[in-house]
Amino acid sequence: MDTGLRGLARALRLVILVALAVLFLVPFYLLVRNGLATESDITAPNWTFFPRHLQWGNLRELFDDPSVPMLHALWNSAQIAVATTAGTLLLASLAGYGLARIPYPWADQVFYGILGTLMIPSAVTFVPSFVLVSSLGWVSTLRGLIVPTLFSAFAAFLFRQYFLGFPQELEDAARVDGLGYWRTYWRIVVPNSAPVFAAVGTIVFIGSWNSFLWPLVIGQDQQSWTVQVALSTFTTGQTVNLHELFVAAAVSILPLLVVFVVLQRFIVAGVERSGIDD
Repeated sequence: MDTGLRGLARALRLVILVALAVLFLVPFYLLVRNGLATESDITAPNWTFFPRHLQWGNLRELFDDPSVPMLHALWNSAQIAVATTAGTLLLASLAGYGLARIPYPWADQVFYGILGTLMIPSAVTFVPSFVLVSSLGWVSTLRGLIVPTLFSAFAAFLFRQYFLGFPQELEDAARVDGLGYWRTYWRIVVPNSAPVFAAVGTIVFIGSWNSFLWPLVIGQDQQSWTVQVALSTFTTGQTVNLHELFVAAAVSILPLLVVFVVLQRFIVAGVERSGIDD
C-alpha cells in the first residue's frame, strides 16, 4: 500500500512538473511561431499550430530594416550587460567582503544603511540620476547607461551573507603567510567563491539586458539604443509591426537563454550558500 501511494505521489509530481513546463514554454512557442509567420497568419481568426509556410525571410527583414538598427542595439546591450555585470561583481563583492570580514566602527550601521536603500522606490532616484548624468554630458553615451547602475545593494547583501559563512580557516592561513585583506580577497576568497559570483552575475546580467526605462531616457539617439528600446519601436501609435516584433523578441532572448542554461546550476547553489534564509 505504501509503495502504491509513493508511486501515485511520484506520478502526480511528474504530471504537475510536465504541466508547469508546458506553461513555461508557451511564451517561447508563441515567439517562434509568430516570428516565422505573416501578419495575416498572426491575426487570423483560425489558429494553426504553425503556419503552413514558415517565413524565414522575417529574420533577414529584421536586420535589414533601416528604421531599427537591431544588430547595433544587440551589440549595445551586450556591452552594457557585460560591463554592468563585471562592475557590479567587483564593487558589490568588495563591499560584501568588507562588511563581513573587516572590523571597523559603525559597520552594522553602514550595512543597515545599504539595506535601507532597497526600500527607496526607483522612481524617487530616477530624476536626480538623470539630472546628474545630463550635467556630466553622458546622455546618449554608454557611460551614462552603465555607470549609474554599477552598484547593487542587493548584490552587496548577497555577498556579505555568503562571506559570513566563508571558511575562516582559509583566511587565517593566508594571514599566517603574510597576506592582508586585499590579497586575501583576491587570492583566497574570490577563487573559492565561484558559485555566488556566477549566481549574482547571472541575475545582474539578465536584469541589465532587460532594462528598459533608463536606456529609453538616456539613449536618445539610434546609436545608443539597446535591444529593449529597439523592440519598443515596432509598436507605435500609428502602426504595429507584429511579425518583426515577435522575431526580434525571439532573437533578443537567445543570449539570456544561453547564459541561463550555462550557469543555471550556480544560481541555486549561490543563493543557498549566501545564507539568505538566515
